[in-house]
Amino acid sequence: MEQSMKILITGANGFIGRNLCAHLEAAGYDSLLKYDRPDNDALLFQYASVCDFVFHLAGINRPEDESGFAENYLFTDLLLQRLRQEKRKIPVLMSSSVQALLDNPYGRSKKKAEELVFQYGRETGADSYVFRLPNVFGKWCAPNYNSVVATFCHNTARGLSLRIDNPDAALTLVYIDDILKAFTEALSGNVQRRGDFCEIDPIFFATVGQLAETIKGFRESRQNLMLAQVGDPLTHRLYSTYLSYLPEEEFSYALLEHRDSRGVFAEALKSRGAGQVSVNITKPGMAKGGHWHHTKTEKLIVVSGSGLIRFRKLNDEKLLLYPVSAERLEIVDIPPGYTHDIINTGNCDMVMLVWANQVFDPDHPDTYPAIVDLSAAKQKGDD
Repeated sequence: MEQSMKILITGANGFIGRNLCAHLEAAGYDSLLKYDRPDNDALLFQYASVCDFVFHLAGINRPEDESGFAENYLFTDLLLQRLRQEKRKIPVLMSSSVQALLDNPYGRSKKKAEELVFQYGRETGADSYVFRLPNVFGKWCAPNYNSVVATFCHNTARGLSLRIDNPDAALTLVYIDDILKAFTEALSGNVQRRGDFCEIDPIFFATVGQLAETIKGFRESRQNLMLAQVGDPLTHRLYSTYLSYLPEEEFSYALLEHRDSRGVFAEALKSRGAGQVSVNITKPGMAKGGHWHHTKTEKLIVVSGSGLIRFRKLNDEKLLLYPVSAERLEIVDIPPGYTHDIINTGNCDMVMLVWANQVFDPDHPDTYPAIVDLSAAKQKGDD
């Protein structure tokens, strides 16, 4: 399908609809026909008369009484009847719910709507795509509504308690961006199917208790500086979702600074599997370091100012000099067994990023003081 195609999106102001509209617009689809209740039927009919593809996302899941669920299939029927009048094979993609498998008012209404879409496809020859979605999570989902992820993220970000009736209850989860990918591919007929239904990949599984602990860990990371395990696909998606629920006045947080006459040092990021990153600021003429490590290693990157990194292998008097400057970004490795320091040789503060291959443990620091320049120390002693 060409990006100039006219795409009708019902439920455009809902959680999935807002994300889909933003995704399609960013991809260059500039002819989106956005429809949402309480828009009138005349607008729906106008859009149906010119559209080339329909994303049918509109639905009712919390009506005032059970009779309100009928709107799920009544509105679907209204939409499909109007599309039939066009005498064109207009593809329809419907977002349904796994609740359609259950015998409850909402599930029955979604199942009826699914059957109407399948019938429309058989009668018109148009492609029909029905996705039975489990618990969907991601940015812009309303908390304290239908999404446990949204509620947990919203409450945790504000220090509110989480209500957990059964921590062992099983959850099936799907991330909004994975839905958008599958929906967009359907524009060109490229979908994964299992029987009559289309599938999203990947699907994630967790218990309510596991979900709560993971999300609470995101909040705690601002104190312990431990990075989320974003190499895990579910944690990666949950962390992005959590950040989208931060109060707008709390996007930033302060680091614990260690200040003295030489400058400032602050730990910034820690990882159980990838060490830690710190920020080191050294004032002009000052030196930091003067120690060595058995196993701990570091990578130093000067990002502002200039300096001189000095090395001496233990039990050797030879002095190694490495000039560094933000004018030429480079990484200097600190091997174990070398005492080392860094001197600010410039006229302004020298800012340096420091990566260490292990998280600092005050009980086992693996850091031992040692003079770097023996000749200077000897000369000073003779004086």
